[in-house]
Amino acid sequence: MGEKGNQEEKQIADELAKEYDNTSRMRSSKGKVGTIIAIIAIAWSIFHMLTAGIITMNVMQHRYIHFAFAMVLVFLLYPATKNKSNQVIPSWLDWTFAILAGAGAVYVYIMYESIVQRGLKVTDIDILMGTLTIVLLFEAARRSIGYQLPVLSLLFLGYALLGPYLPGVFGHRGFSFSTLIERMYIGNDGIFGVALGVSAAYVFLFILFGAFLNGSGMSTLFTNMAIGVAGHRSGGPAKVAILGSGSLGMINGSAIANVATTGVFSIPLMKKVGYKGKFAAGVEAVASTGGQITPPIMGSAAFVMAEFLGMPYKYVMIAAIIPAILYFISLWFMVHLEAKRNGLKGLEKDQLPSIKKELKQRGHLVIPIILLLVMLFADYTPIYAAFWAIIATYAVSMLRKETRMDLKTLLKTLEEGAKGAAFIAVATAIVGIIVGIVSLTGIGLQLANIVLSISQGYLLPTLILTMIACIVLGMGLPTTAAYIVAAIVAAPAITQLGIDPIVAHMFVIYFASLSNITPPVALASYTGAGISGSNPTEVSWIALRLGAAGFLVPFIFTYSPVLLLQSNGIFSLILAFLTAVIGVYSLSISMIGYWKERISTLFRGVIFISSLLLMYSGWITDVIGIVLLLGVLFKINLDMKNKNKFTKNDAEYVN
Repeated sequence: MGEKGNQEEKQIADELAKEYDNTSRMRSSKGKVGTIIAIIAIAWSIFHMLTAGIITMNVMQHRYIHFAFAMVLVFLLYPATKNKSNQVIPSWLDWTFAILAGAGAVYVYIMYESIVQRGLKVTDIDILMGTLTIVLLFEAARRSIGYQLPVLSLLFLGYALLGPYLPGVFGHRGFSFSTLIERMYIGNDGIFGVALGVSAAYVFLFILFGAFLNGSGMSTLFTNMAIGVAGHRSGGPAKVAILGSGSLGMINGSAIANVATTGVFSIPLMKKVGYKGKFAAGVEAVASTGGQITPPIMGSAAFVMAEFLGMPYKYVMIAAIIPAILYFISLWFMVHLEAKRNGLKGLEKDQLPSIKKELKQRGHLVIPIILLLVMLFADYTPIYAAFWAIIATYAVSMLRKETRMDLKTLLKTLEEGAKGAAFIAVATAIVGIIVGIVSLTGIGLQLANIVLSISQGYLLPTLILTMIACIVLGMGLPTTAAYIVAAIVAAPAITQLGIDPIVAHMFVIYFASLSNITPPVALASYTGAGISGSNPTEVSWIALRLGAAGFLVPFIFTYSPVLLLQSNGIFSLILAFLTAVIGVYSLSISMIGYWKERISTLFRGVIFISSLLLMYSGWITDVIGIVLLLGVLFKINLDMKNKNKFTKNDAEYVN
């Protein structure tokens, strides 16, 4: 593909990113306005670096300042409409909203001591500032995220106000407007609650860490290493997409942004060796989605999960290791079998980058990630670990000319990190309203009881209902917001059946992430479809098929929690892991319909059943699953030998 073709692919990716990815819809203001916005963003990053490793600050006041910066940036970065006049320079209304939104957060910061002394009781000025701040929060969320989350939050507010007029289990005594302002604005259960607290304490720093890794050239290292390792294999570019997109997804935490950036390279490369465009787009979408659930740097939802569970992040990270391995192993099997089925080869050796050269030029960039892991496992807080990882990234970048971050790059990195965190802060703030209403009204328990009533208290139907709820809630929402909402309304139903909370929340976070590739609204798939020039619906269904293991893995670890490393039984862990790997291999064969040769629908069905049996915990199901799988593979192998024998005899007869 020539330079013109690459430019066209990049233009398509940019347009799709603006439609589906939050950070890509930002204004690109130039001149004095652009400088002012950059200064605000850089100041926000410096504020978080100072409070992470140097200055101690009250937790609530830290959240107020975090929220103020986020709201100001959102109104200056995200246009109110798609009108072209709004796309570059903020209007006078944007500046007004930005100032008022910042003032709403600064007010509670200044009045914090007074508010605490009067026991969180609201005054008239509190109600005025709270109303203004909440209204502006809804507008900021609409601009940066879309309509879905503001509408959902508005419904919850309406539920709190209209409780006495609602029938049956949904009815409650109701709450006054002043009480809602007290809880949503003054207290720590609403917009300044746990969700925003996670954004302020953890998420911002890890997004900034990702920006530093990108600024130093880590993305280039990941991409070139992936090409060097897998590019020459059967269907190599697809395997490169799995390794590269999965690795980069750990850094940026956004499936859509990852498809838009890495897909420009990987999708044309896959098409070049013979993959169909829609299949290539599906591979990229599934691989990028997997990055959000892959340690060590998972998506921001994982930090919220750790906070909800009241445990250190390292335990969430440890629990996610084996499910992530199963997810990517399955995708690897599928692209390998697809390549074999269609006779697709890899790249020529002279097209591959030198692994030795890459390690020499950029290998030192891995040091900050190693430092981060060491500090996390040494029981340092994620805040402190991220602080020193960022410092280390800048320091090691100076070791070689290829990775050196000059002052301009440093300032740009600080700016980009803050801009990438703005919409997440707003999303967690407005989700805080939902969390606060659930806590205030007790609706979470009622919803859990409804789920259990429908499922009759059986685990499998409860899991299926929870899966559906997560996918529906995740349509068009950022993964973090989808997880938080699902976690407070769906996870309690699972835990009431005796499932460990970490298992229940891991189940929820998986399906909140997989909503990116689940039809009918599959934003990661849509982005890939635009780059490949394919039908978005077709790409969505292919991605769903390729990600099939991802939809089964949560069920596997729910029935076999040993896969989340929740016990010390090494033998049972090894057995569960091996049978799960064989199970996802069987699933891959059944999905692609190939093993040494194309296989019949009947055999695919039998192998699919064997995969389900192997992924279900229990020695009886494992034995039956292995017998079914080996029986079918033996029959296929026998048929191939007979076919070859007959072909050879026919050839001898002709001669």
